[in-house]
Amino acid sequence: MPGSVTIGHAEALVALSHVDAERLAMVLREMSSMMEKPGPEQLSDAQVMALSEGRPQHRGELTEWCRSLSEYLKTHL
Repeated sequence: MPGSVTIGHAEALVALSHVDAERLAMVLREMSSMMEKPGPEQLSDAQVMALSEGRPQHRGELTEWCRSLSEYLKTHL
């Protein structure tokens, strides 16, 4: 599929269209920014916990994961 992104291991693959991969990268970049920047637009601790499926998640770790995955996707598009 030209312009698509395939992510996964030999057992399972996930395919995204190029447009969806670009959008996902943008959403992840914005999420990392909203977790990192102080102020009224910063995600609350409760929101960050909800994004972590209720597990206590370190804000910095999730921020870095979002940023790194966003950069990885953008690099490989």
